[in-house]
Amino acid sequence: ELLGSILGQLFGVGVIAIIIVFQQEVRRFLLMLGSRRKTNKKFSLENLFSGQLKFASEASLHAIVDACRQMSIDKTGALIVLSRENELTEYIESGQIIDADISTELLRNIFFKNAPLHDGAVIISLNRIKAARCILPISQNLEISPLLGLRHRAAVGVSEQTDAFVIVVSEETGRISTATRGNLAEG
Repeated sequence: ELLGSILGQLFGVGVIAIIIVFQQEVRRFLLMLGSRRKTNKKFSLENLFSGQLKFASEASLHAIVDACRQMSIDKTGALIVLSRENELTEYIESGQIIDADISTELLRNIFFKNAPLHDGAVIISLNRIKAARCILPISQNLEISPLLGLRHRAAVGVSEQTDAFVIVVSEETGRISTATRGNLAEG
């Protein structure tokens, strides 16, 4: 009876320890699982790791690409998060709600250096600019180049915790990079 009681206590503490140690992985799994159930799609590994972007129309994609090209030429820093299955509600709520149509001009104005909304990220979901000046988690990945700044670390951080596709325009170099699934592809 004493041994059973001791093992029961160890088991309870062990479960809590596992949850604490693997907090990010458990959170990511639950986010993906929750987003699959919301959309009534069949849960499978193929769906879990699909890389199709379902966030914007072709016209909106052209507007985003044009804005990034122009900001790259001007060396205007930008951080654009494109949601996929996860709605990114907690990150949207951390910023200024906009809920506007996607346009090149609006994106350039948001990231203009003297604009009040230029710090932080823009989140695009369901073919709309949902919010600007959003706060994103910073990646703790030690393999990220120390030459990259917080904008790039935030891009990797949000892509580690969600299924988002993130576009970064470097203020120093004008280079355009993308982040998805915790990986940064430098342009």
